[in-house]
Amino acid sequence: TTEIYTLSLHDALPISEISGGKHTTGCPGVLVTPEVLDKTSGQTWDSILDANPWLKTEKLVAKPDQLIKRRGKAGLIAINKTYDEAKAWVMERMCKEQQVETVTGQLTHFLIEPMVPHKQEQEHYICIHSTRYEDEILFCHDGGVDVGDVDAKAERMQIPTGADPSEAEITAKLLSKLAPTKHAGMASFIMNLYKFYKDLHFAYLEINPLVMLDDNSVVPLDMAAKIDETANFLVAQKWGEVDWPPPFGRAAYPEEALIRDMDGKTGASLKLTILNDRGRVWTMVAGGGASVVYADTVADYGWGHELANYGEYSGAPSTEETYVYAKTLFGLMMRYKHPEGKFLIIGGGIANFTDVAATFTGLIKALKEFAADIKEHKIKIWIRRAGPNYLEGLRKVKAASDQLGLGLKVYGPETHITAVIPMALGLAAEIPEPDLSAACGPPV
Repeated sequence: TTEIYTLSLHDALPISEISGGKHTTGCPGVLVTPEVLDKTSGQTWDSILDANPWLKTEKLVAKPDQLIKRRGKAGLIAINKTYDEAKAWVMERMCKEQQVETVTGQLTHFLIEPMVPHKQEQEHYICIHSTRYEDEILFCHDGGVDVGDVDAKAERMQIPTGADPSEAEITAKLLSKLAPTKHAGMASFIMNLYKFYKDLHFAYLEINPLVMLDDNSVVPLDMAAKIDETANFLVAQKWGEVDWPPPFGRAAYPEEALIRDMDGKTGASLKLTILNDRGRVWTMVAGGGASVVYADTVADYGWGHELANYGEYSGAPSTEETYVYAKTLFGLMMRYKHPEGKFLIIGGGIANFTDVAATFTGLIKALKEFAADIKEHKIKIWIRRAGPNYLEGLRKVKAASDQLGLGLKVYGPETHITAVIPMALGLAAEIPEPDLSAACGPPV
């Protein structure tokens, strides 16, 4: 599992420590956030200047820092600016809509860094990424805005898991187009960069441009990276506080933060990502694997553009946790009406230890709270669930549906895990619901 985290390389890279002082990254730069628009906040332009007096003495570069690539081509890099010019450039764009290629989003985070004067021929490109059985390093002699198709032109080096390349190997496999006088400095930097990559559990790291100056010092100017979130228990202390930003073009939702906070306080797994808050198809899926299956199935039936969310509630969440999760979803669903109504698919496989009746008790509480809204928004709810006490859970939720007039459709393990999706979307004929009055249901 990987998460994208983009930041100033000066902040991220303890290259001096790893290389024994042979390589450094210089001035760290400063991150400017929307707090500068609020005079009562902790960050103001005056506080930024007080903490970073070099801003008044250096020529500067300003750029957004929020998961945007190809900023140069989009005109989103200001070069050779004074402090006042960089400040004005940032303020003209702060919290403003900006289209980058096909995505439109709001610019909220900017970096201001010292400019590193250099020639275009001193710009290079490097990428390290992990595959199933090995890591691979790609190096292009030319880099920068017009680097082009790196897959076609890059020199490549594969590194088996657990191995460490020597400077001689790096030189032979990656630096054939670089002047021999620059081999030692660049090979040393790449070797130490790879150590850093492994030490902090990156899954992808790209620097463009990577500048080598006349004195053979190497200066990384821009980085995009992915770190392996599952390595948190190993390297959280080295990472420090990592802010996981939403993708550019998608605002962060307070509801996502609420569920994330709940997830951090329980042994259950509670996840929620909003994909399209105007979408017609919403899911409330038990199980991480099942959540992937349900999302893929919605897309396979041609409704991917209407998929509103992705997430899961699993690992035996309590009645209260399920209630909060369900009412959070309902609140999001009620933001926008659709003339043809919406769908909520409550699904999951056969639970091992989650008490289905307990979780459905929380769901019923949310249904009662939002019953009028559900009918007003013409939301059709389809359920497929199985596991411990599933029959009791299905009976309870069906009885609540009948009492509230919601028209829920409920199915157990006799129905294929995703069969409710085409039925809900009107793409397959409905099959009869199971007889919930039986003393016991089908074997689980």
